Amino acid sequence: MPRGIRDKVAILGMGCSKFGERWDAGPDDLMVEAYLEAMQDAGVEPTQLDAAWFSTHIDEIGSGKGGTPLSIALRLPNIAVTRVENFCASGSEAFRGAVYAVAAGAADIALAVGVEKLKDTGYGGLPVANPGTLNPQIMPNGSAPGNFAQLASAYRAKHGVSKKAHLRKPITAEQALNAPLIAEPLGLFDCCGVSDGAAAAIVTTPEIARSLGKRDLVTVKALQLSVSNGYESQYNGWDGSHFHTARIAAGKAYKEAGIERPREQISMMEVHDCFSITELVTMEDLFISPEGQGWRDVLDGFYDADGGVPCQIDGGLKCFGHPIGASGLRMLYEMYLQLQGRAGERQLANPVFGMTHNLGGAPASNVCSVAIIGQEGA
Repeated sequence: MPRGIRDKVAILGMGCSKFGERWDAGPDDLMVEAYLEAMQDAGVEPTQLDAAWFSTHIDEIGSGKGGTPLSIALRLPNIAVTRVENFCASGSEAFRGAVYAVAAGAADIALAVGVEKLKDTGYGGLPVANPGTLNPQIMPNGSAPGNFAQLASAYRAKHGVSKKAHLRKPITAEQALNAPLIAEPLGLFDCCGVSDGAAAAIVTTPEIARSLGKRDLVTVKALQLSVSNGYESQYNGWDGSHFHTARIAAGKAYKEAGIERPREQISMMEVHDCFSITELVTMEDLFISPEGQGWRDVLDGFYDADGGVPCQIDGGLKCFGHPIGASGLRMLYEMYLQLQGRAGERQLANPVFGMTHNLGGAPASNVCSVAIIGQEGA
């Protein structure tokens, strides 16, 4: 039986660049921006870092497949750098590598950095790979909005839900419902934007963190990844209305964290709201809302800042956009700030557990990472 990593790893420091249309900065500038904040927050020197994990998804930005772009940009002291990529869950994958290295004793202090420069690719949305005509795994002419529109249609048909909108933006329901369609039934305001950004985390053991003078530690309670095996697209059991991998990853994460009643015990969460339907379905796949009832909880205010489980308290991907390699770490950054009582005007009262959900790929073939962090000893 796996023993898990609960409370074996503490977050020593985190940093996040400004997200948006960063025409003023290259990938190296964004990485430095996030890294310097994380290092100052951690209170360590570069020579104290033992290893690093680097996530980025789009090769066109010039990062290539290796770890050298991170090492050169940050002038790391010739330590091991592992470049990882797992679709839109790449940032969470970098964090997983750093956390597991510390938990295993392979590193005392490890760094995770995720970055993406999507605006420089020249695409209005995410760049679309060209698989050729012989690849049976990818639908011809598929797109992210098109794939997730099918999820929305399946959910609406299964649960009898009319087209609704729930966005943290100063717009009316009529504006959202009447916005230009991107892929029926998803309109303009149902889709997150394309942006640039970077985020970083520095992790260590609780013992080392305390020796460095850190108090009120935020520790990793659980970190689980589930990867599709083709069940969704190649068998007849999936009805297209949910994420099979999210349910598996969430169940394992709760078990690892010792959480038996997530709707009551989770204090807040950041979920992968690349599209509005993704957020809605995820609320159910994480076993916070009953299946088919997530939309009721949304309308009842359960996920509002003063609700039972505040969700996307910082605005989520709809606010920040989705620089693929950075999003997973950016979600953790908000949960970390909240647990440290440093979230400013967004600060929630006495959060104990923060959960992030980071999804990569399409509904019919995806990976899902679920992380739970919280107060030490909780």
